[in-house]
Amino acid sequence: MQSSKNEMIPEYVNRITHWIFSNIKPVLYGGLLTATVFWILITKLIHREKPARGRQSSPDLEKPGSRGSSIFKAPVRPPGVWFPSDFKRPAAQPLLAWDVHKTEPLPYRPFKYGPYHITMGLRSLQWDDWIELDNDYLKYHADKARRIAERGEKCCRTAPEAMDGAIELLEELLAKCDYLPQRYPTLFHRTPTGIHNLATSETFNVCQRPLAEDPMTICARLVQDDLAIMFEREDGQYYLLAGAILLAGFWRLSDKFGMPLSEIHTSGDVPAFKQKLEKGMMNFFRRIQPNAPVLRNNYFLQVDDELAWSSSIGPEDGEETQALGWATAEKNKAIESHHFRSERQSLRRLPRSGGVVFTIRTYFEPVTKIIKEPGVPGRLASAVRSWGED
Repeated sequence: MQSSKNEMIPEYVNRITHWIFSNIKPVLYGGLLTATVFWILITKLIHREKPARGRQSSPDLEKPGSRGSSIFKAPVRPPGVWFPSDFKRPAAQPLLAWDVHKTEPLPYRPFKYGPYHITMGLRSLQWDDWIELDNDYLKYHADKARRIAERGEKCCRTAPEAMDGAIELLEELLAKCDYLPQRYPTLFHRTPTGIHNLATSETFNVCQRPLAEDPMTICARLVQDDLAIMFEREDGQYYLLAGAILLAGFWRLSDKFGMPLSEIHTSGDVPAFKQKLEKGMMNFFRRIQPNAPVLRNNYFLQVDDELAWSSSIGPEDGEETQALGWATAEKNKAIESHHFRSERQSLRRLPRSGGVVFTIRTYFEPVTKIIKEPGVPGRLASAVRSWGED
């Protein structure tokens, strides 16, 4: 019996071999297809996308940047009317190694060789990176606290119609949406009624009504950024109706409050705004959606070392101040007086109120310091030479 079974094995093998050679093409194609599908699956598992944790490099201001198409999928609505969205920002990944004394500011150097072309320079913003804090935090906090005490509503103010939007921003930072305690757990601790700042020992109750301060003032005490919220009215224009502008250097909230977006820029003599920026900016504000925040950078050269207000352009108070700007700055000062001033601006739509929030983080360093960096002296000199007369 065993011998009979052994005799059957070669015959079975012969049949299998004959079938394979008779169907060689289907067998090969099937094998190749299976191997290809297996390789694609393994590749996707290895290279699947992970959340960006690295800090961004200096952007090119002249490129539009990558923006999600969702920015432009704006629902049809009448001017001045916003339909609340149920969008909720994703939870922020914690920066566990962040240190109020050791974390260095990001070295934004948004300039390059060659002619300068004016664009909005927008690029997509990762939600984790909405607010940037570093080891200048305590200095900025002290400067803001001093100016809030000295200037009050000249720097921080909310129009009655914008109050809900200002409170929504406060909630986004620390109450319902918890961005700051999520992102910076070594600095902020969530409490039953608000937040506690571990570095300054301040505690903020954001549940009480009325609030102890204007909501924009509370927001300003928490971050290094200046803050502004624009709201659309029935004429289709966006108006500055809530702000905490404490470290702007060369413009005052009291001059711009209540102005439409276009007038804010034309009154501030923004270069080529009418010719190259106004139409695109108006379209952008109309279309931006809550799920698609964006980011941009700019830069200036300042001829003194004062972050909050550049005294070289003239006094901060006085009727003539509205006409002041970089054009009125002192001329021919020594290089040691020059400072590099760069703004990192984020823009996002608040889902409930529909207000568009600007965060304006200013980085401020002596020119004599940044020109020690490789490649910076030539690039900066080339960029400055390419500026227009305005």
